[in-house]
Amino acid sequence: MKLSFHGAARSVTGSRHLVAMPGCNVLMDCGMFQGRRQEAEHQNRRLGFDPKSIGAVLLSHAHIDHSGALPILAKHGFSGKVHMTPATGDLTTVMLEDSAHIQRHDCMYVNKKERRRGKERIQPFYDTHDVHKIARQFHSARYEDTIKIAPRITASFHDAGHILGSAAVRLKYSHRGNTTTILFTGDLGRKSMPILRDPAPPPPCDILITESTYGDRLHEQSRESMTAKAEEIVTYIKKTGGKIIVPAFAVGRTQEVVMRIKDLVSERRIDPLPIYIDSPLASKATEIFRRHPECYDEETTKTFSADGDPFAARYIHYISSIDDSKRLNTAKGPCVIIAASGMCEGGRVLHHLKHAIQDEANVIAIVGFQAEHTLGRRLVEGWDVVPIFGKQTPRRAQVVRFNGFSAHADRNELLDYVRSVTPSPEKVFVVHGEEKQALSLASAIQSEHAGMEVVVPLQDSVHEL
Repeated sequence: MKLSFHGAARSVTGSRHLVAMPGCNVLMDCGMFQGRRQEAEHQNRRLGFDPKSIGAVLLSHAHIDHSGALPILAKHGFSGKVHMTPATGDLTTVMLEDSAHIQRHDCMYVNKKERRRGKERIQPFYDTHDVHKIARQFHSARYEDTIKIAPRITASFHDAGHILGSAAVRLKYSHRGNTTTILFTGDLGRKSMPILRDPAPPPPCDILITESTYGDRLHEQSRESMTAKAEEIVTYIKKTGGKIIVPAFAVGRTQEVVMRIKDLVSERRIDPLPIYIDSPLASKATEIFRRHPECYDEETTKTFSADGDPFAARYIHYISSIDDSKRLNTAKGPCVIIAASGMCEGGRVLHHLKHAIQDEANVIAIVGFQAEHTLGRRLVEGWDVVPIFGKQTPRRAQVVRFNGFSAHADRNELLDYVRSVTPSPEKVFVVHGEEKQALSLASAIQSEHAGMEVVVPLQDSVHEL
């Protein structure tokens, strides 16, 4: 057996981990790299392996940095099955369709400007035809069910509590009386978060592949401090007549933000104000949330049965058409606009930022992790001038960060997960974290588990198992 890493190695995007076994190569996740345009072009045009050589894909969850390159597989000859939970299957289909749509429109917009400068045009990585082709290869499996991948190779999914349908992926290979088991956390969620159940305890494994997004830090922002900060910025925009722009992933984060705002209104911490969910994908994703109550925690199940739809209210408006989206840019505040993408690297939020960022009456609320070299990261770092659609744009709007919204386990929660693997794994690979975070978590794991081999792999590195 060999394990190779073709994305999310000392970075937080483009998750692709390949397990080569006699008779079958299994890919864990096939994510799109998000970041600088030139690097994204390189990483997404060149996957690091031959798609035709892959026998099956095991998908941990629907986020584009884990699923977004699946249509590229189909485009280049992959003919096997893509296994995932039912909720992940539903979400991934609409997210990939949206990704193809965004790529097409962003390329048209950029190329229009580039043509004037005589520069080379850019092309989408795939189109909706490629999306529909790979979607026909999706196969669903419930949590804990055993999936037969090939002779002597099985897999199963275990609730990761990160987004709807998310899973830790367990792969088992048996040969001549010996068994090797690999467990990949995918993106690991947190306990006591709204909507979803807590992550399930890890099953036994010989090899653990763990994410490390927050491998060197804790989520110190309490619910009460987040509530106080939310009250503060709502009071501010009511005084200025401004807007709160919330770049948020359409799946998971948007639904959580909506529920949190509804809670503040019901607790009379804030007055109702117009909330615009400007994302056709978020609207579709919210419908999929409604279809999968098997993923809910007890509190959300009770809310649905007692109080109706937790994602709806008279002041919440779901925006689909481009014309309605454009009208939001000239609409008067105060209001909240929630739009994708979560790292400000594409989609409608870029247009809202373009129109709002130079007005100090407005607030940009960051509610998720921002990868290196993204526009979201530059906003978090306090840049006074940021590039939007290739144009250097002054920032006068406030930027406020809400760390407590993170759906990723923090350092202590990741260490708890590793401790919970019984017996302890022989080897741990630390992925899906920037180098500083990954190395910090690896050091902490190593200090707790003498004799355990802990590796922070490099991009395209290959490891014998």
